Amino acid sequence: MTRIGRHRRSAIAVLAAGALMVSLAACSGGGSAAPAASIPADGTDDGASLTLWTRAPLEKQAKLLVAEYNKTHKNQVELTVVPNDDYVAKVGAAAGSGGLPDLFAADIVYVPNWVKQGLFQDISKQIDGLSYKDSINKGHLAAGTYEGKEHVLPFVLDLSMMFWNKELFTEAGLDPDTAPANLAEFAADAKKIQALDKDGVYGTATGLNCGGCLVFTWFPSVWADDQQVMGDDGTTSLMNSDTAKTIYSTWADLWQSGAVLPSSKDESGATWTAAFTEGKVGLMFYPATLLSSTPFDAGVAGIPGPSGGASTFVGGDGIGISKDSKKAAQAWNFLSWMMSEDAQVGVLAKDQDVVSRSDLAENEYAAKDPRLVTINKVASQGDTPVALNFQQAFNAPGSPWVTLVRNAVLNGKDTVDADNDAITQILQQ
Repeated sequence: MTRIGRHRRSAIAVLAAGALMVSLAACSGGGSAAPAASIPADGTDDGASLTLWTRAPLEKQAKLLVAEYNKTHKNQVELTVVPNDDYVAKVGAAAGSGGLPDLFAADIVYVPNWVKQGLFQDISKQIDGLSYKDSINKGHLAAGTYEGKEHVLPFVLDLSMMFWNKELFTEAGLDPDTAPANLAEFAADAKKIQALDKDGVYGTATGLNCGGCLVFTWFPSVWADDQQVMGDDGTTSLMNSDTAKTIYSTWADLWQSGAVLPSSKDESGATWTAAFTEGKVGLMFYPATLLSSTPFDAGVAGIPGPSGGASTFVGGDGIGISKDSKKAAQAWNFLSWMMSEDAQVGVLAKDQDVVSRSDLAENEYAAKDPRLVTINKVASQGDTPVALNFQQAFNAPGSPWVTLVRNAVLNGKDTVDADNDAITQILQQ
């Protein structure tokens, strides 16, 4: 199981422009935003109009939450859904002109930078006043903590999990109700499904040209072996450990055996889950948020490491009150409701989404589907790594992390140590 360090945060976005981070720092003035004004524990519900921005991948969950809040409160939230590739630029422009909405969500990859640049108000007092604070996902809280002050809450969690197609497992003579116990068993099962020799069906799939996909799905195999991916201060890459090298060699063997979907070689993230959803892949590491839209009986478990165990990358989006909002008390009313059982269970769990509170993991909807209980419990075993330069080092197209994986898995090069040093150089800039 993994340990979530107090300085660890997450990164999973696939695309962004590093230059925008610089422009944000210049326009915002930097530093943690001032604390939200003294407000009631539950905020103020007085009929105010609030604005909220989110990026398109979370449109479904955002619409459900906003619709329920608007139905049950005097305050009314106006939701704006922004295309994923446009979100950073839109936030940057608004931050520079004082035009941020009252509330905005951010992919966890951007939260550390945006908090440091002062785009969110300090809501430490309000978060610390929540009776269930200790049950809130620690990775997302840490992502929004800067100089001991808290700025964001989890909006929607997105976990990486191991999914398998039970029908294909049965055809291959595998137990459809038993998850592979370690990475070697994962590979063996993928090869058995490949051996079915079904037209268009492959053992497994991934995104070998997608840094975000790879951190989301391969980092948990490191954590499952109780190892770390970076040093505690986020300036040293540890992706040349013996555990990491075993992961690369396992995937290199899978690739050479023909058990990996061929399009995985050039997959940059846009369609990396499509083949599994279409029933053409036996098992893969896959986003938990897609459970409700997976149209067949799929098994679900945490992602194993070479020695077993289970972990997950706790990604998704955090949300906070912007530096420009003049309605902090009303905005907090939405945030505190969002963390309540009414929202976490009555909206998110009902829709088969992951709850952000561990004390609500075994809720009435999860009880109807044991897979949801599994996902919710594995969330507490996951991790969210922190580094201010994570985007450039790992997620960006052509990052040194993508180079490392492609050299080790596709190109047969023994350059892991040198490629890992290149990651560290970026982290230390």
